Amino acid sequence: MENQFFVDSDHLSPAALEKKHRLETDPSSRKNHMEYLPGMEQIQSDVRANVMGQVNAFDPSQYTAKDVKAALEHENCSIEDFKVLLSPAAEPFLEQMAQRARLETSKHFGNTVYLFTPLYIANYCENYCVYCGFNCYNHISRMKLTMEQIEKEMQVIADSGMEEILILTGESRSQSDVAYIGDACKLARKYFRMVGLEIYPVNTDEYRYLHECGADYVTVFQETYDADKYETLHLLGHKRVWPYRFDAQERALMGGMRGVAFSALLGLSDFRKDALASALHVYYLQRKYPHAEMSLSCPRLRPIINNDQINPLDVHEKQLCQILCAYRIFLPFVGITVSSRESAQFRNGIVKIAATKVSAGVSTGVGDHDNKYNGTEADAPQGDEQFEINDGRSLEKMYQDIEGEGLQPVLNDYLYM
Repeated sequence: MENQFFVDSDHLSPAALEKKHRLETDPSSRKNHMEYLPGMEQIQSDVRANVMGQVNAFDPSQYTAKDVKAALEHENCSIEDFKVLLSPAAEPFLEQMAQRARLETSKHFGNTVYLFTPLYIANYCENYCVYCGFNCYNHISRMKLTMEQIEKEMQVIADSGMEEILILTGESRSQSDVAYIGDACKLARKYFRMVGLEIYPVNTDEYRYLHECGADYVTVFQETYDADKYETLHLLGHKRVWPYRFDAQERALMGGMRGVAFSALLGLSDFRKDALASALHVYYLQRKYPHAEMSLSCPRLRPIINNDQINPLDVHEKQLCQILCAYRIFLPFVGITVSSRESAQFRNGIVKIAATKVSAGVSTGVGDHDNKYNGTEADAPQGDEQFEINDGRSLEKMYQDIEGEGLQPVLNDYLYM
């Protein structure tokens, strides 16, 4: 394993401090971010080349109001139309874009909004990602739940009425190996109709195993599709390997997963190019795997523990709304998730326009659901959160608010035969 330590003590050792400083200041000390590490599966696929060819040719500044009007008049949104709708020229047409997006959402999803909750089962991580609260150099409280603790958390969540869960870990094979995650999936099958995973990328055979254990879909954030920027943000660990992460969703589909979800973390690099790349990643995989369910998320940077400088970079709610409307117009059949990183007011509005799925009853800490619902914070240990959430509504409150907007909250619509 490339990095064998975690920051569980009050202070980094002198050797760890020296290594951290070297990684931050000396690019030659870092492994090649485009080079696969031992054990990483390489697949033959044209998706990455297709996506990046389009992104590299994208100049958001070249489009005009005339281009935007023409794009909105087209019945089907082409890749070129999508580029237009992501451009600065489209910002004055946000109302027209929202109307078109609302029409597409209603046509393909009716007035339904799906609900789920995340469950963090471990926050150990072997990566040094400078923007993430879980990074291996950040001094936080680390925790890995036992199977007994996981089941207790799941019971609490299921008792709230939730039927879909997203299981998350930090990216550490040594602390949260595939067998451990698989056992968590088997437990989740006892309590939930839908089980998702947001874990470190793995190989096709490992995705197949996790699917057999009960996982339905896999979410992977590429973080940024800008490989050069990616290199400066991911300084250590398996996550540093940009192409292996890019191909994760395709390996998951090759391993039998029913669905995959995609995202960039908006604000790390040029958000317009990252939004284009995220949607095109879906677009090209959709054509290779037409049976698969695919969805997009749209997270923005949020503050993290021990770092008060992390905030969205030039991605304000207006720009976020533009991206979501463009996603819906370009990919009318794709699910769109808006997480608790965003405010309740924004999420209440966007589900009426473009989003089809929201989280509720959220905690990004480890072992926190039992604490939150049963009031045991004082005597129950827990692991620190990955980032600060913005919308902390419970499932009950979220359900009421969605109904209050004239929409139909849905906990699950999938039947196992």
